[in-house]
Amino acid sequence: METMIPRLFIPPQQSFFLFGPRGTGKSTWLKAHMLDAIWIDLLEADQFRSYSARPERLRELVLAETGKKIVVIDEIQKVPDLLSVVHSLIEKKLKLRFILTGSSPRKLKKTGADLLAGRVIKQALHPFMAVELGRKFNLTSALKQGLLPLVFSAASPEAVLRTYASLYVREEVQMEGLVRNIGNFSRFLEAVSFSHGSLLNTSNVARDCEVERKTVEAYITILEDLLLAYRIPVFSKKAKRATVAHPKFYYFDAGLYRSLRPCGPLDRPEEIEGAALEGLVAQHLTAWSSYRGEKNKVYFWRTAAGSEVDFVVYGEEVFWAIEVKNTSRIRPEDFRSLRSFKSEYPQSSAFLLYRGKERLKKDNVLCVPCDEFLLNLSPERIKILE
Repeated sequence: METMIPRLFIPPQQSFFLFGPRGTGKSTWLKAHMLDAIWIDLLEADQFRSYSARPERLRELVLAETGKKIVVIDEIQKVPDLLSVVHSLIEKKLKLRFILTGSSPRKLKKTGADLLAGRVIKQALHPFMAVELGRKFNLTSALKQGLLPLVFSAASPEAVLRTYASLYVREEVQMEGLVRNIGNFSRFLEAVSFSHGSLLNTSNVARDCEVERKTVEAYITILEDLLLAYRIPVFSKKAKRATVAHPKFYYFDAGLYRSLRPCGPLDRPEEIEGAALEGLVAQHLTAWSSYRGEKNKVYFWRTAAGSEVDFVVYGEEVFWAIEVKNTSRIRPEDFRSLRSFKSEYPQSSAFLLYRGKERLKKDNVLCVPCDEFLLNLSPERIKILE
């Protein structure tokens, strides 16, 4: 039996939501660490039927199991009415610790997750980080297949990845009746993949899908609610120059992007791989920020004149400007945007990540092989590459 790869997620001592897309390993992690818990799996048909019909059954179960103080409810969004029962049990001060997992917080938004505000905190589990995998991390494979644990551990990763998006569409979008036209939504999933790592212009995506712009905006909200994608805002703190208004768009995993991005004779492979590389860095920075308690936020920087830095990580602990290049050699022009950013924000630390093998320092910019940077990016510390 293969040893489970240790995760860097550290659970809080109080009750918490554990969100994350399907396949990030939420259930696997909990089963390994919460051995003596009352376990309710709402993906099991009989449990789903039982608790859907009578959510109060949870109270009876918990009060009967007096020796157990941890209660895990897997995929809580399947029966959101359980939240009011959880709330009432927490109010009884029974010293119970609830762990509520979900791969789709959308329903919880509508059905009273606010009831638990302050009593149950929100946590997230992300795809693997390179530092979690150590020697098992391979940049080339990660750019093709991503780092979703479900895919990474599969005997046939490509096959699992191919069915991953369609599983979500079928079980979360179609069955829940989120959209009227599944064909339009499926076309949108492909069309918006061209915006991965780019400014998100919903009008352009709408034109490509042949639907209205407000439909595309609704579709993007669905993707975000299903945790399949996110937007990164522009960094504009104390800006001396005008910045753009549009955010950048990313699928949550490089492998999902590659599985949805159409590829034809007119597409340049290096362009697709470049977007995948930028997305891989984005998902690492997002996970790093999340596991450190959101003390630092991930942004990008782009002026109205066109100067752009791929990522700015800014917060209580760090101020990083990061440019990502899918090339093995560094050219003088690769420093232009970082120099521009440093002139406006001299307090920042600048990094240029590239596909070469050497670590170099040029123009007060630390040039680092991308795989080395990712392998050194650990939520356990804020100083990297020392």
